[in-house]
Amino acid sequence: MQVAGEERAPLKEGGMDVLVMLEDGSDHSPVLAHVNSVPSPLDASRPSRDVVTLYSAPSPESLALALAAAVESHRSGDDRSDAIRHLGVWAERGAIGDAAWRDGATGQLMTQDLDIPLEILHATAGRLLSECGQLIRRLAAGLSMPDWPEGARRAITVSLGPVLEMTAGARARIENMLDTVREADGLTFEYEGD
Repeated sequence: MQVAGEERAPLKEGGMDVLVMLEDGSDHSPVLAHVNSVPSPLDASRPSRDVVTLYSAPSPESLALALAAAVESHRSGDDRSDAIRHLGVWAERGAIGDAAWRDGATGQLMTQDLDIPLEILHATAGRLLSECGQLIRRLAAGLSMPDWPEGARRAITVSLGPVLEMTAGARARIENMLDTVREADGLTFEYEGD
């Protein structure tokens, strides 16, 4: 991974699909979140997806930090669409994990350590909050709602397309998509300021 001050590679044009989940009953976990990637299947009918699992009550700041780890994991110099990534995110240490993929020529399993410094996570999280703050606050509020059906997994999928370079129109489309998903699942809620 890269250190603070280095030029970081941009994200691919297609953006990111992210499933954000809240792990119930894990408020005392030393890990803030885990970020795992799920590569697209061979038939490529679905894009790759990142799964962000939060281990404490979601706040916009903790959610932005976890999403920043997902964003930065795709900015590594060897961003491969077929790589599987696993990262642990700590509020005081940054994100640490690895990536693995099969070499196309030899079939050999290749691995790469990933270490995203806290400074880079905070900078990216700050940009996410400034550019997509309302979306992140609504996502945190949706995960925190007390009236999820009993036994239901608290999980919301969002598509972020080119992250940190989103236009106001793209953010509005994501907001509308979130509203549609909540209404379809009976998860409509009033948010202060709406």
